Amino acid sequence: MLTIHGVTRSRASRIIWLCHELDLPFRQIPVIQAYRLPDPDAPDAPLNTRSPAFLELSPAGAIPVLEDGDLVLSESLACTLHLARKSGSPIGPADATEDALMQQWSFYAATAVEPDALTILFLHKPGQQQSGEDAAIVANAAERLVRPLLALEQHLATHKYLVGDRFTVADLNMAEVLRYAQSDHELMGQFPALREWLDRCQARPAFRKMWVERLAEPE
Repeated sequence: MLTIHGVTRSRASRIIWLCHELDLPFRQIPVIQAYRLPDPDAPDAPLNTRSPAFLELSPAGAIPVLEDGDLVLSESLACTLHLARKSGSPIGPADATEDALMQQWSFYAATAVEPDALTILFLHKPGQQQSGEDAAIVANAAERLVRPLLALEQHLATHKYLVGDRFTVADLNMAEVLRYAQSDHELMGQFPALREWLDRCQARPAFRKMWVERLAEPE
């Protein structure tokens, strides 16, 4: 059985969503991020990314980590790509060309979208008062996202999904990264095809199941 190390309120959500898509059974060990704890080194602290037991598995001290038999794999997108490819299902690649395209979109999500999307996640407070400095940082992040989101918009204007005109791991990976920025309605409103695609992805039963589990965890 697969083992996923990491709470669902982390990038482990990507692997968990995929496992639900594929009906893959897994065991979850809820390792929490050390920065979320007042004293992660305290004797009674929950298992976290600075716990010696976890650092033996992941010297980088980062979640998630996937154990698949003898394979120990970190980096969430590597984990989802591995499981999708291994599954032989339509969510993974049908051939080498599709495999390359799924990697392309996943790496594009990680490099061109995620850094600024995370800035929006952490600093954008819709309907709340925020400092001028934070507002300026969010505005700059949103401006930088226009170029990569425009590339996605142009693709999705003529394709229902990113690869092979079906939902695949490329869509899952990109959707989970874009989720960080979707609270910025002014930004997302510029890209109607992208928003419709994201709605389709997040309407999937496997995503909804993961999301319920995520919300059940303490913030």
